[in-house]
Amino acid sequence: MAQQPQQRPILNRPISLLNRNGLLLLLLLALFVILGVFLPLTKSPLFLFPNTTTSSSLPAPSSSLPSISDWRDYSLAQAAKFVAKNETVIVCAVSYPFLPFLSNWLISISRQKHHEKVLVIAEDYATLYKVNEKWPGHAVLIPPALDPQSAHKFGSQGFYNLTSRRPQHLLNILELGYNVMYNDVDMVWLQDPFDYLQGSHDVYFMDDMIAVKPMNHSHDLPPLSPSGVTYVCSCMIFLRSTDGAKLLMKKWVEEIQAQRWSNTEAKKPHDQPAFNRALHKTAHQVDAYLLPQSAFPSGGLYFRNETWVNETKGKHVIVHNNYIIGYDKKMKRFKDFNLWLLDDHALESPLGILKIYQEQQNTTEGKNRRKTGRKQRRNRGKKQKLP
Repeated sequence: MAQQPQQRPILNRPISLLNRNGLLLLLLLALFVILGVFLPLTKSPLFLFPNTTTSSSLPAPSSSLPSISDWRDYSLAQAAKFVAKNETVIVCAVSYPFLPFLSNWLISISRQKHHEKVLVIAEDYATLYKVNEKWPGHAVLIPPALDPQSAHKFGSQGFYNLTSRRPQHLLNILELGYNVMYNDVDMVWLQDPFDYLQGSHDVYFMDDMIAVKPMNHSHDLPPLSPSGVTYVCSCMIFLRSTDGAKLLMKKWVEEIQAQRWSNTEAKKPHDQPAFNRALHKTAHQVDAYLLPQSAFPSGGLYFRNETWVNETKGKHVIVHNNYIIGYDKKMKRFKDFNLWLLDDHALESPLGILKIYQEQQNTTEGKNRRKTGRKQRRNRGKKQKLP
């Protein structure tokens, strides 16, 4: 029988670069080298948070989201750079219970094609993680984090702590070189407000008066009333990145610091009177512009003056749900005026369907059922006592 040729041991065989397995091994080694060298050097926010902000796109899979430490380290400069479009950022400040109002506001903004430039300043870590889970890169937290339950109750120290930080946030963004629009989230956009920001003024703002003004009213800063106050609203402000706007924000910070919240005061201060004082103290240095009342009405006017609303129909741009206190009351008033979009159009929001809102609705419905049940039992008891 012919003797079989002796095979070399596998370990002694030469590896040819042309061999398929050898080439694959070489490519894998090259890939590991590239990742090992360049991946740690990549610090761009575009790399950390892939832009998935179109209203039709789905949230990124949880496995591809940054870790908690990434969200904590995400700076205001990174966040502003990520969302800014045409050197402009739209900012709001939100605590966790107000996420449904945030989502409702975002729906109205997305209809005007401006949601991509929205930056949510999260006042607590629950808001930071929820927004970035649903909409990566669009929320940032500027320490210290606040108590999410107390920060949304009007008149509370938590609410004051939230609103009093606003001018410093806006000043920081201006100093980064961006124009900034601030909105409260109990607002709804009906038209594009940027069409009304004509000229090159330092600051644009809304009137908070409920009295009807002439259609051709002055756009200058309203004069002081006999009591020494004006009613300019700090709920909607647009600031250009100018020296005048920065001066105004610095003066606003000073006015807030001069009148801190106190448990002993009968009337609790908040940020709006300080904003009005800052406007008047910088009037000769800041170019201010009062937006038309017909386009930017206060809630006290829009929701209470049916005649005026009908006369100015089609002109409304941003409606603010103010002049009413209470989370449930605000939501009900939006629903009564067909401005609560979240029930039927949640998928138009970058945040999608929110579990927190569903839980709130279930809790409210449960309370209403129990209240109705108690009322029915009382009525039955009264009928039984009748002779």
